[in-house]
Amino acid sequence: MNSSSDVNQSGSSQFCLLGAVGYSQSLDTCVLEVIVIIFLTVLIITGNLVVVFVFHCAPLLHHHTTGHFIQTMAYADLLVGVSCLVPSLSLLHYLRSLNEELTCKAFGYMVSVLKSVSMASLACISVDRYIAITRPLSYATLVTPCRLRVCIVLIWLYSALVFLPSFFGWGKPGYHGDVFQWCADSWKTNPGFSTFIVALLYAPAALTVCFTYGSIFKICRQHTREISQRHARFSAQAEAERGERCEACPDKRYAMVLFRITSVFYVLWMPYILYFLLESAGLYHHNVASFLTTWLAISNSFCNCLIYSLSNSVFRKGLGRLFSPWFPSCLVCTDAKKAPAPVGARPDPLCQV
Repeated sequence: MNSSSDVNQSGSSQFCLLGAVGYSQSLDTCVLEVIVIIFLTVLIITGNLVVVFVFHCAPLLHHHTTGHFIQTMAYADLLVGVSCLVPSLSLLHYLRSLNEELTCKAFGYMVSVLKSVSMASLACISVDRYIAITRPLSYATLVTPCRLRVCIVLIWLYSALVFLPSFFGWGKPGYHGDVFQWCADSWKTNPGFSTFIVALLYAPAALTVCFTYGSIFKICRQHTREISQRHARFSAQAEAERGERCEACPDKRYAMVLFRITSVFYVLWMPYILYFLLESAGLYHHNVASFLTTWLAISNSFCNCLIYSLSNSVFRKGLGRLFSPWFPSCLVCTDAKKAPAPVGARPDPLCQV
């Protein structure tokens, strides 16, 4: 452990994953780690609290199946942010009376379970949209409120059970607790358990998201191509022009959704998963890499509420109502946008989001 040895050589007993560079002798704490963790904690808690409040202020969101998964994900990510207060308080020497081994194990397990719930919710959202696109007529019978509640309960149970073997000495669920020295030095990863986690959680979630949104993107491109061909064959010139104007709407919308989902997911999670596999196999180990990849993945808890909620038009309306007492001018702008458009400039229904 090069980082811990550097700090110890500097004459301090404080353990820092980022080494002596991030340690402050005057404050006797790991300043860089505290700044990063507190900054992400504030972002995650604030962002997901806004999502939770908007769901309570916008009843229409409860009528959408996707909204239930977004709400589940928001609660899980909110708990991730609250859990991140544990390492922050530990680095500030407020948890010295607690057992370090038990604290770091509980924190590591809790964050791993909550991130699993968040990741599984993302996969369920993609499956829900896939069913809605591929089977629109039977969607209401396939996705019922009872099945939806059962699915959410199974997500929490599955996530809790997948990481449970780590408490019985089989491997390490992640590096979230490595801000505690016992977790960093004594709690070792296991190649078998790491492969088990990747096979049962990371890989299925990633493949599900890629397959479902990739299929949705192809279907939408095919549909818009067929619509444009019909306009070209059977419509008048005005209809053809309107079809050309709308041709890019579905393609662009779904392409951007697919790009946001896949890029953010892989950018934030792939470094952590790759390091998790390399470190478990004994090929590479570095405390700085462990810290950066772990908290980069945790930052996804803040990005989720932006990607999946702010792209929802009903959510944006609820957000406007939530902040209208503080920003009345924004409400005026929203009402202006809702004014009826001229008859001649009425948009085609195919272009509506």
